[in-house]
This record gives sequence, C-alpha cells and structure tokens, in this order.
Amino acid sequence: MELRDETKDDWWSVETLYDLTFAPSRKALSSYRLRDDVSPVAAFCQVIQSDDGVIGGAIRCWPIRIEGHSALLLGPVAVHPTRQGEGLGGLMIHDVLRRAAPAGWPRVLLVGDAPYYARFGFKPLNGVVMPPPTNPERILGHGPWAGIRGRVRRRLD
Repeated sequence: MELRDETKDDWWSVETLYDLTFAPSRKALSSYRLRDDVSPVAAFCQVIQSDDGVIGGAIRCWPIRIEGHSALLLGPVAVHPTRQGEGLGGLMIHDVLRRAAPAGWPRVLLVGDAPYYARFGFKPLNGVVMPPPTNPERILGHGPWAGIRGRVRRRLD
C-alpha cells in the first residue's frame, strides 16, 4: 500500500469510492455547500493505492473561513469496505494533521462522530456554525480554536 497525492487521473476512482462509502446522496450534505465551486487543497488530497493499482482509501481537504480565520475542512475520508479496519483512515487523517500546521493550516475542522475523532485530537467547537442542517455536536476542530466563533464559509481566494 502506498499513500500518495491524488492526481487528476484518480478523480473518477475517488468519486466512485466516495459514492460506494457514503452513497451518491452525500452531495446533498450541508458540508458540500462549502465545497461548491471551490478547489480542494491539493497538498491534502491523497489516496492509498495497493500494489495492483486499486485505490483503497481517499481523503480530501478544502479551504474554509470562519470570521476571517482560515481553516481546512477535512473530508470526505473514505476507505473501501474491503479494507476497513486496517487503519487506513487513521493513517490518512494523521498524515493531514502532521502536515497541516507547518503548511500554514493550523486549524482543521470536520463534521463527524466526536468519540471516533477524539483519538486524533479533535474536540467539539462551540460557537462555530456550519450551514444547516448540521448537528452542532458534530462540528469538531483540531488546533488553536480558542476565541474563534461564527459561521463557516467557503474560502474562494
């Protein structure tokens, strides 16, 4: 298995993996409104590929703003059902978190299950508001979030 940067040739394979893992209706989720017409941050879009060329996992990150503060929106993160339980998702998340702050992205946000993501250092963010209908208890942050409050918006620059 190799963790590597996603290329444009991987796009269809990654989209198929996301559809398989989350269903095509995933694009109706509120977090996708933050991705509309915004390019992902290429340095944090990766795949895990097996020796036979099959993509078994993928992660993407997007630029966002909260009241003038930049952050990465982590996700989606997907692991093929036949590869789940092997630690591939954790490997991809740890890699993003290890590289984010040194690359100028000290804050990372995601929408997810707090007990699962706590092991990566994510904590609930009070006062940070995602587009509705996001459950506020699922808005989690990693990094320096003290005093940052407000609505999460697309970062278009």
